[in-house]
Amino acid sequence: MPFIRLTPLLTLFTLLLLAGCASKEIATAPSSGAQTGISMERALILSHAQQAIGTPYRFGGNSPEGLDCSGLVEMTYRAAGIRVPRTADAQFRALPQAKAPRPGDLLFFGEGGKATHVGIYGGNRQMIHAPGSGRAVVSVPLDIDYWNQRFLGVASLAP
Repeated sequence: MPFIRLTPLLTLFTLLLLAGCASKEIATAPSSGAQTGISMERALILSHAQQAIGTPYRFGGNSPEGLDCSGLVEMTYRAAGIRVPRTADAQFRALPQAKAPRPGDLLFFGEGGKATHVGIYGGNRQMIHAPGSGRAVVSVPLDIDYWNQRFLGVASLAP
């Protein structure tokens, strides 16, 4: 009988291993679809990030008048009472890393180990970020090769 109970678990484990080898996707924690069970700080980060959607990009910006990627992070984390370094690379190097993002965590992208872009994980494989000049803060899916090819890591600072 123990073998019969173990077989479905071994099958699931094997499938998960094969799925991990098949692609270079950003690993995310399972989500129930709703942002339940998150801390007040994470709720504030997500709320302010969502309110920033549509804000124009401005290099060096960290206010509702204009935001760059790390400025969006700085502004939203500041609203939750959390201080972070100013640039994407400084954030990447200074903040505690995590294996899989939870809503409100930071996603870093770049090349050669240097972070050139950062976004806020919104849950459900979505990221809120300030994409660049001439554009505005948006929420985008992570299931795009562009992001997967440049993904460096996750930082988890909020409780």
